[in-house]
Amino acid sequence: MPLPPADVAREPLHTRSIRVNSFARQDGLWDIEAELIDLKAYDFPKKSGALHQAGDPIHHIHLRVTIDDQFTITAAVADYDAAPYGMHCARIAPDYQGLVGMNLLRNFRQTVKDRYGRSAGCTHLTELSYVLPTVAVQTMANKRRREQQSGVQARRPFQLDGCHALKLDGPVVREFYPRWYAAAKAETQ
Repeated sequence: MPLPPADVAREPLHTRSIRVNSFARQDGLWDIEAELIDLKAYDFPKKSGALHQAGDPIHHIHLRVTIDDQFTITAAVADYDAAPYGMHCARIAPDYQGLVGMNLLRNFRQTVKDRYGRSAGCTHLTELSYVLPTVAVQTMANKRRREQQSGVQARRPFQLDGCHALKLDGPVVREFYPRWYAAAKAETQ
């Protein structure tokens, strides 16, 4: 259900789009490619005297990570198509190879913040990296489904107890993951 219409007239100013695609690779790994685009809805003068046209990207940033089946990053590459300060912004891209070795499900966002916070990184590229864990979970959904159907899955699915809908004593876990359902205290007494 979309948001209700605004009850006051508005003027568009800024649009941020984030798109993420994931791919199964032939070598058994997965690629996740994230893209961030910022657009202004108005023209404005740049310091150089040139006019930045409405709809031309302020930021257009790319990030690709390769992960293994344990959600550990094995390769990372970042690049810029547009940045407000050109190469001054883009020169940080190679530093994001430092994502290699991080695990998307083990304190990833805090580790990224600690490594690339403030002037150690690019605010927008760091922010873009924050979407990777939940996309990785979605990327592995088909693999988990096949394991579950074949009876191979011996460990509790990592997503359980990760949000309110998947709490161990809730109705979703009871219905879809009965093996790991933990009855609420009131039910067991």
